[in-house]
Parts: sequence; structure tokens; C-alpha cells
Amino acid sequence: MIRSNQTSPVMGFILLGLSAHPTLEKTFFVLILVMYLVVLLGNGVLIIVTILDSHLHTPMYFFLGNLSFLDICYTTSSVPLILDSFLTPRKTISFSACAVQMFLSFAMGATECVLLSMMAFDRYVAICNPLRYSEIMRNDVYMPMATGSWIAGSITAMVQTSLAMRLPFCGDNVINHFTCEILAVLKLACADISINVISMGVANVIFLGIPVLFIFFSYVFIIATILRIPSAEGRKKAFSTCSAHLTVVVVFYGTILFMYAKPKSKDPLGADKEDLSDKLISLFYGVVTPMLNPIIYSLRNKDVKGAVRNLVFQKCLAH
Repeated sequence: MIRSNQTSPVMGFILLGLSAHPTLEKTFFVLILVMYLVVLLGNGVLIIVTILDSHLHTPMYFFLGNLSFLDICYTTSSVPLILDSFLTPRKTISFSACAVQMFLSFAMGATECVLLSMMAFDRYVAICNPLRYSEIMRNDVYMPMATGSWIAGSITAMVQTSLAMRLPFCGDNVINHFTCEILAVLKLACADISINVISMGVANVIFLGIPVLFIFFSYVFIIATILRIPSAEGRKKAFSTCSAHLTVVVVFYGTILFMYAKPKSKDPLGADKEDLSDKLISLFYGVVTPMLNPIIYSLRNKDVKGAVRNLVFQKCLAH
């Protein structure tokens, strides 16, 4: 572990990654690379079909296209750095590059929280107010909703990143993570971080607490409406329109809650295992979840499956 002079400011950081577990690095390099390629392919196909297929030019698929683009941006902000860390014995990253990576990662995560709540509102209107759906979810409504999600995520990321990177780092410069994860970086600051802790708490309430409550109450009304539908076929059809989104929400928020809410070990001997498990959970959150999203939507949505089949069929005819 490298330590600079206590009076000398840190000019860059060393990403520890899995360097303490060299036997895992090659295995995880192949695994993460394959998953990253699936993320690019799956989400790329979803973006293409939502643009090219006129049947998918609806608010639901507009949000889905945004989610797919967001997942590509989110994984690309961290996965190349993670893959590089598996190949490089001591992965260094400059102060400015660390700030950029932290901003992008935080912005994409916060944007996804808001975007999923916007998608929940879209499903609420579609099922609870179907006759007024086209009136409520107009172009000049759902497009600003998506844009607002991106802007809100970017603003909070800018605030959190600027607050974190203006702190003095004058001691340990080794980040015990794959990337410049904000909590791992804050641990290295040699100053009071209470402002950062408070701002992170406020951000968690706004970007985690409020969207979760909004999604929860949306689905309370959605499920109540579905249960009032007299025919079993009608209930099945109504639920199928929101089941993919609900599955994505459970996977996304379930991983976050598991990552941050699990109890910390009091046993010092278990600290290394705990650090390793935290890193592997963050990998799941950062790579596996974006990989699952297009798979979930493709498997549970006949419109998407039909659009993908038509796209492949057209390509085959073109050749």
C-alpha cells in the first residue's frame, strides 16, 4: 500500500480492485468482458428496434430506449476501467480521470432511479386511466419527463463529485475498489466529510427514497385496478404490460438495498472477505443488472420480440 508524505497532496489514485486475489482476476476478466459485450448487444438492439419499428413509437418504448442507452453509458463509464485493472498489476488513475469517472457513474445511477419512476407513472396511466392515456402521455409530456431524469441525475452527480474532489487527499491514495466509487474515495480524505455525508443522505432520499415510494404507490393502484378486471384474460393482459418494468425495478433496487443495507461484520478477521463481497456485489449492480434489462424486456414483451424478429428477418432478406 503506497502512502505519500502527509503534507504532500495526492495527484492520483491507485485502484486496488482484485489485486489481493490474483487467482480471481483472469476468471473475472473473461466473465465481465462477456457480460459487457452482452450489455452492448442487448441494449443496442433494443435502441435500434425502438427507433426503427413504428409500432414502438410510444411513451413506454421511448422510456425503454432511454433506459437501454443509459445502461450502455453506465457500464461504459466503469467496465473498461475494471477490465484494465484485471490486466494491470498496479492500476493508477489521475485525479481528473477519477473525477470524470465518478461523475459519469453517479449521474447514470441517479438518472436510472428517476427514469424507473417515470416508467412506473407511464404504466400507472396506461392501466388506471387507459381512456385518457394518449391525452396525458403526449409528446410534450413524456419527452420532458425523460429529459428531466437525465438533467436531475447530472446535477446531483456534479454536486456530489465536486464536493468529494475538492477535499484534501494527503495520506493514503489506494482506493479499495475497481473504480472511483464515491464512498471508497471519501474514506481517503484527510478532512471533515460531514458535509459530504449530509449531501449524500439528501441525495439518497431524493433519488432512492422518493422514487421507491412513487413506484410502490403506483403499483398499489396498478394492482388494485388489475384485480378489479372481471376476466382472467384481461387481468393477465394488463399485468403483462407492466411485469417487465416491475421485474427490472425489483432487480435494480433489490441489489442497491442489499449492497447498502446489509450489516457490517464486527470481526476484523472477516474484513477482507467483506471487502471482497462488497466489490463483487457492486460488480453485479454495475454489469449484471444492465445485462438483464434487455433480456427481461425481450422475454416478457411480445411487441419487442416481434420487432426484433422483424429486424432480423429484414436483414436476412437484404442479404
